[in-house]
Amino acid sequence: MNFTAIDFETATAYHPCSVGIVTVENGIIVDEFVSLIKPPNNIYSPFTIQVHGIYPSHTVNAKSFLQVYPEIEKRLKNRIVVAHNESFDRNVLSKSMALYGLHYEDLHIPARWECTVKIYKAKGLNPTKLSDCCREMNIQLNHHEALSDARACAKLYMLK
Repeated sequence: MNFTAIDFETATAYHPCSVGIVTVENGIIVDEFVSLIKPPNNIYSPFTIQVHGIYPSHTVNAKSFLQVYPEIEKRLKNRIVVAHNESFDRNVLSKSMALYGLHYEDLHIPARWECTVKIYKAKGLNPTKLSDCCREMNIQLNHHEALSDARACAKLYMLK
């Protein structure tokens, strides 16, 4: 079982302020990466701050998406990618890439990723928020912390 799980936290709409990535090889977590990301103009929605607790003061000196992208690329390129509510994280990635003139196709990953929401919904779990799935499957979670969310998603995918 080889794949990469990813989670973004966002400052506004599709502008990330944090990314967590977990690489799994042969069913074992072999790499974890987390980084704060300075969103454009370091602007945040009060709603997103309330969700994840990341403030502009946390990212004022953080790297931009473009500066963090090489780390994202080397972990995602040519991989099966997994996310909880994959359309959200995939859109964050593709829209951020487009903003900086990067091409999603260059990653050589599927147009749609593996989605643990869909997997666990198909298993009859309801509701299927990450926290609910983790509680049901007894997976530790510090919800809305990007690395913890990516790690939990990876563990959910391995238990599918």
